[in-house]
Amino acid sequence: MNDFVVVLSTVPGDFDASHLAHELVGAGLAACVTIVPGIRSVYTWNGMPQVDDEQQLLIKTTGGQVDALWDALRARHPYDTPEFIVVPVIDGSEEYLRWIDQSVGPRPES
Repeated sequence: MNDFVVVLSTVPGDFDASHLAHELVGAGLAACVTIVPGIRSVYTWNGMPQVDDEQQLLIKTTGGQVDALWDALRARHPYDTPEFIVVPVIDGSEEYLRWIDQSVGPRPES
């Protein structure tokens, strides 16, 4: 089995995160994208404090898909500097991890 990761990324609160999630899953780059709406991020940007309403994306995939996922996300992301944090999965349900493994990768031509 592959190594598994969860990728964290945020998008604006009014961004169509569902469309992005469908694209990532449809391309075989993610097994699942969980969209957590209604979060508020407090951070510093260009030396100034900021507060923004955002959505958190929890992207479940394999380590082998990370580079292609990053390329796809960066191409579609509305931010100049998108959050892209890769968190390794050190353990999990064998059935769930098998499902991730079977759900990512190249799609057959239709």
